[in-house]
Amino acid sequence: MKAAVIVFPGSNCDRDMAAALEKVTGVKPMMVWHQDTELPDIDLIALPGGFSYGDYLRSGAMAAQSSIMRAVKLKADAGVRVLAVCNGFQIATEVGLLPGALMRNAGLKFVCRDVGLRVENARTGFTSGYTKNQTISIPVAHHDGNYFADAATLDALEHSGQVVFRYTDNPNGSARDIAGIINAAGNVLGMMPHPERLIEPELGGIDGLPLFESLLGKLH
Repeated sequence: MKAAVIVFPGSNCDRDMAAALEKVTGVKPMMVWHQDTELPDIDLIALPGGFSYGDYLRSGAMAAQSSIMRAVKLKADAGVRVLAVCNGFQIATEVGLLPGALMRNAGLKFVCRDVGLRVENARTGFTSGYTKNQTISIPVAHHDGNYFADAATLDALEHSGQVVFRYTDNPNGSARDIAGIINAAGNVLGMMPHPERLIEPELGGIDGLPLFESLLGKLH
């Protein structure tokens, strides 16, 4: 599997994402700088966590204007998979790859801890390694993870199976406990928790590993 990790000024999880992808695929992903304008022939684009542009203006808003995002959007529209984690999820909503927005946490504080997730949809290219209703534990680390969308959008996401992960103990006030969603085409996943941080026992568990193995299984 050929993958690319997009690196923005302020990214701090790009190396974690690259290490996870290399562990599962055996191939080092390309590290693509935000000012680049083109992407090669790849199978997966990762938008990693961090604080792009220092979260100035609005989390992900400035990164969404980066030159590389035009290429990312073109690839996504052509069916290339995009894994958008934490700040990457914020960027994906800002650029229109996913509906809704990520607002300031309801408690107005940074949250950094393991949280429980329930797998709502195990029939995607990102979640086939899980089972429906499986409960997993994945770490979060964010200040702006409160997922919001209008009622009609939320109903549509629910009806079409686009809610992929739901919090069992909502840490940020997200509407309907939503922790991760997928686009209608099924090739763009956005989630606030960090699966790349939990892929081997030495890190405290492997609940994030099936997500990466799911991608590999679907592509080979």
